[in-house]
Amino acid sequence: MAKKNLIGSWAFLIGVILAVIAGLFTSSLSANLATALSAILIIIGLVVGLFNVTGKEVGPFLISGLALIIASAFGNAVIVRTLPALGDVLMALLTVFIPATIIVAIKNVFTLAKN
Repeated sequence: MAKKNLIGSWAFLIGVILAVIAGLFTSSLSANLATALSAILIIIGLVVGLFNVTGKEVGPFLISGLALIIASAFGNAVIVRTLPALGDVLMALLTVFIPATIIVAIKNVFTLAKN
């Protein structure tokens, strides 16, 4: 179990750092590189959802993930007008957090259905 948690923790840290870097440099990336980077961020999000969130953490993670997704999605329009690079960072973070949140929610539904 500790090894899974370590993988998830590293994936989370790498995902956030990579998302911030990708967001800051999105405008200078080629279309192919941007697509590949998005795919990597999605995979990292899936790994985080599968390995990093367990038992007691599910509720707080889903609430926090939902708040982050909603605030980023709706706040992005406001932020892009003032700081376009920050809007790109939010979109890159969403690319990590949306798959993670979906995986954790699905795992939680299966757990609830089992009980």
